[in-house]
Amino acid sequence: MYVPKRVLTNHDLEQMVETTDAWIRERTGIRERRIAAPDETASMMGAAAARQALENGGLRAEEIDAIICATCTADTVFPSTACHIQRLVGAHRAFAFDIQAACSGFLYGMEVARGLIESGTARNVLLVGAEKLSGIVNWKDRNTCVLFGDGAGAAVLKEGEGRGIAASILGADGTQNEILYLNGAVVASPFGPTVENVPTPCIVMEGREVYKKAVTAMNESAVACLEKAGVKAEDLACVIPHQANLRIIESVAQRLKIGMERVYVNLDRYGNTSAACIPIAIHEASAEGRIKRGDWVLLVAFGGGLTWSSVLVQY
Repeated sequence: MYVPKRVLTNHDLEQMVETTDAWIRERTGIRERRIAAPDETASMMGAAAARQALENGGLRAEEIDAIICATCTADTVFPSTACHIQRLVGAHRAFAFDIQAACSGFLYGMEVARGLIESGTARNVLLVGAEKLSGIVNWKDRNTCVLFGDGAGAAVLKEGEGRGIAASILGADGTQNEILYLNGAVVASPFGPTVENVPTPCIVMEGREVYKKAVTAMNESAVACLEKAGVKAEDLACVIPHQANLRIIESVAQRLKIGMERVYVNLDRYGNTSAACIPIAIHEASAEGRIKRGDWVLLVAFGGGLTWSSVLVQY
């Protein structure tokens, strides 16, 4: 995982918009978030996380066959952020592409990676979730600017026996795209000047509607995923949900009838990092000993599109 050095606290936000630390914590559970430097891109953060994943996986960059980057804050429309990451880590043999499913992107990417491996197209897949959401946040909108942060997480997926992805549920509902979307066009480029007179893109969200849809979709997909695998909620060592809102996370625990001690939460420190949330949480949960080899781990996400996904993994 990688997160930027700059920490933006709720108290800092009190000086920027009409809000309070208590208001933010009560409604979201967030205390602070990380903000990338102006010259720090999604690909740079993604490459930093990718290098760690390769080291932890005991692989050299040239052994990677494919790179998938889940992001909604791409460096450039093209080349893909995955191609930028390929260059930065030196994975010259890999084919590379981005996927965009907002906050569900990393879990969508897990299924794409599994398909590539099972078809024989790739043996080792580098999957990255990387976001620079600070670049598309309206810092005058107190309802959205308090929610998001920057960061990246990465994992190496490869063929194995006895452990891995046991089941998954993926979903989308494009009829609900007006409640969470990016307003305007993405025009920023490190290679040249931006186009003038084009609206600066920013996140637009109807918070109450998103909350209701997220609770329903995450709960239903989590239950369906467990049923598909024939695994009971009480067998789970840990649930790692998308880190958007503590109330949503608590609703998932309640639906599964498990205690919050079995749910991994780090949104208080990072906020919502979209496609980077789950890989960052996996890395930290593993480092802290919250998940160990052989454990059943349920991953659950929801994002703009609307999109949602649950993936059950035997770690």
